[in-house]
Amino acid sequence: MSSNEENDTNPAEEATTAAPSSESTEAAPATPEDTVPAAGKAGRRPLIAGNWKLNAGGADGCDLAIAIARSAADREEVEVVVAPPFTAIAAVANELYNKKSDVGVAGQNVYFEESGAFTGEISPSMLRTAGANWVILGHSERRQLFGETDELVAKKLVAANAGGLKCIVCVGETLDQREAGQTLDVIRTQVSAVLPELARSVGDSVIAYEPVWAIGTGKVASPEDAQEVHAAIRQLLADADAELADQTRVLYGGSVKANNAEGLLSQPDIDGALVGGASLEAEGFGKIIDIAAKLVRQGKNS
Repeated sequence: MSSNEENDTNPAEEATTAAPSSESTEAAPATPEDTVPAAGKAGRRPLIAGNWKLNAGGADGCDLAIAIARSAADREEVEVVVAPPFTAIAAVANELYNKKSDVGVAGQNVYFEESGAFTGEISPSMLRTAGANWVILGHSERRQLFGETDELVAKKLVAANAGGLKCIVCVGETLDQREAGQTLDVIRTQVSAVLPELARSVGDSVIAYEPVWAIGTGKVASPEDAQEVHAAIRQLLADADAELADQTRVLYGGSVKANNAEGLLSQPDIDGALVGGASLEAEGFGKIIDIAAKLVRQGKNS
């Protein structure tokens, strides 16, 4: 059992209790911990995560979360996570908790310090207090637009795991790197940077392969091309530790939609999807969840 699963205490309530009374605010409870046994490829339960980016940061985020929770109901074969903007995390987590939904909540970023003079940043304990139990790290937009390095992503991963968050660590190559035949070299470098922490906390983190050229462009890697990179990632994990390779889910991200999800999710080393724009529409996102559940039921993920 991972360190994140040993304690059933509501993380929002726990963190709020520990905070000084002068700064205490009523925090949204975290969503219930998932108790459904793993299913799918090598026992890895598919994960469908929705990254809302700079969208749905208020009441519309709550409405979206409720609609997604309805879509995810009775889909125990699949784990579902949504990542609202920071402004909506507490409200979304509270809505999901009140609906008794198993949908998890993620932050879109986190800093590696717990407190201090770091204007604009957010700590792992702050995310937990707000009700998040996941966080996305190293997204291509963070790397490309804000200059995040492999070293910084690795430091964030260590801090997030220590703070009780499960992590979706993103890796991926640019179009120039792909056309230069450097895809696997880039992936190897990015995965190697976080490998020590992944190995230290087996099963607490997920890797998302998101080719930068496919993010928000409408372009998508073919299932075969995506599988090639996912297999390479799996091999990197296996070279470090066989259990790590077996237990770490590797997602695909990059213009995933209902009309291309089945081909991608059918691949042997693709354990789910990190969905961007399509996660902002509950019906379409629900169809991706349905496809993942169908594949498990049909035994295509075994």
